[in-house]
Amino acid sequence: QVQLVESGGTLVQAGGSLRLSCVASTNAMRGNTMGWYRQAPGKQRELVATISAAADRVYANSVKGRFTISRDNSKNTAYLQMDNLKPEDTATYYCRLGFGNDWGQGTQVTVSS
Repeated sequence: QVQLVESGGTLVQAGGSLRLSCVASTNAMRGNTMGWYRQAPGKQRELVATISAAADRVYANSVKGRFTISRDNSKNTAYLQMDNLKPEDTATYYCRLGFGNDWGQGTQVTVSS
């Protein structure tokens, strides 16, 4: 079973930037869509962005124009570049392999106003 490890979350001021990374323990991501999701306290987990094996990207409306998802298959790593962060982006961010039950443990992003 693949292990996914996220990193890069921290406390940042509104308007700032962060880059999240998700490293897979195997090369399983190479033929799969990778996704970033987030969950704020008291809310359901929601999709942030996905990138297919062919590098087609999908974004939630709330992050379009501010976030960029990318992947480096040679490093078994997916990234989420987050710019112009807002307090409402505060959440735990998770990466996911494909659309099954392969999730990372999450990384906390807190945006202060």
